[in-house]
Amino acid sequence: MPDPSPARPPPSAPTLAGNAALGITQILLWGGSFFLMAVLAESIVRSTGWPLGVVVGALSLAILVSGLLSPWVGRKIRRHGGRPVLMAGALVIALGQVLMALAPNLPVFLGAWVVTGIGMAGALYDPLFAAIGQAYGSSARGAMTQIAIASGFAITLCWPASSLLVETVGWRGTCLVYAALAAFVVVPLFAWALPAQTGTAGSVAKVAAPETGAAPLVSPAGRGPLPGERILAVTFTSAAVIMTAISVQLLLLLQAKGVAAGTAVALSTLIGPSQVGARILELLFGRRAHPVWALLVSSGSVGLGILILAFAPSFAWAGIVLYGAGNGMRTVVRGTLPLALYGQGDYAAVMGRLARMPLLGQAATPLACGYLGAWLGLDVLLDLMLAVAALNVVLSLVVARRAIQTSGA
Repeated sequence: MPDPSPARPPPSAPTLAGNAALGITQILLWGGSFFLMAVLAESIVRSTGWPLGVVVGALSLAILVSGLLSPWVGRKIRRHGGRPVLMAGALVIALGQVLMALAPNLPVFLGAWVVTGIGMAGALYDPLFAAIGQAYGSSARGAMTQIAIASGFAITLCWPASSLLVETVGWRGTCLVYAALAAFVVVPLFAWALPAQTGTAGSVAKVAAPETGAAPLVSPAGRGPLPGERILAVTFTSAAVIMTAISVQLLLLLQAKGVAAGTAVALSTLIGPSQVGARILELLFGRRAHPVWALLVSSGSVGLGILILAFAPSFAWAGIVLYGAGNGMRTVVRGTLPLALYGQGDYAAVMGRLARMPLLGQAATPLACGYLGAWLGLDVLLDLMLAVAALNVVLSLVVARRAIQTSGA
């Protein structure tokens, strides 16, 4: 879409006000897309009679579409800059939400989530990090952490707000409210907080090098995978699968280990503060360290947390805090590590390619967990999640070794 905002030279570094504004955009967009069905599903089923599994599965459909489109979105950001792409993505999410509100039948409702998935590919964390990383280079690391800190309150703020809206205006009215917020709050904030630029295509010589000190790694037209990119994608995918599985199954897993239902709900509230706390620590103390160390801390913390849940459920609170801290760090790492490894020039295209496999994994995980839990039992499912967490630690060590070798060379 054409960018109606007046062009201005991009600032040399992100501003605190701009980062806060971008954090608000992520709270509203995540609350109106990824986190929406957790609140709306019951009301939708009750008022329409549509099958619960299909209604909830609409989110997986959106995530699938988002993953398939992510590489294309990355190339668009690389060529045209982030502002027009993210503004368009927010408007497409708003369109999807309007279609949800007006959906007369289940096929139209599912089509609305396909549209929402297209917008999610262009407006959530990955394209936003791609946009600011391309615009600011190594100066973007602090911005990514600050945005992640602000948006870490998405569930805390949006779930109660969505519940109140459902009680007040119904689930269709709730979709329309989020559509209005996306169109009339998020889009102007993107226009104000993101710098106008033409992208990096054709001007690679001016971009920053990776933090490792090596020359920028640039693929022709941003299309080909760079050295080590595939193993990094698998690493991010295993972490995303764990995060999605815990999000879907945590309460059931805790109850299977003998934790009372009310206690399980109370323990789950520790995840949000732990995520935000880890991001604050990264902002305060992690700037001078290579992001690969944050990757190792993240994977190790998640693995240790799941290990505690599996074998020491009486200390479930500690396992959840460790898991939450590691998952909070993961959000920052997926933006900062590719920038450190591959530099500013090809960053947007790399982020687009790296987003595809984790999103596809996230789309498949809820269904897979449901079947595996029913077939093998929740204890075995938790053991499988622990195995994936261990794999993630091993992959993280491989990525760290490659990064250290590259830095030394």
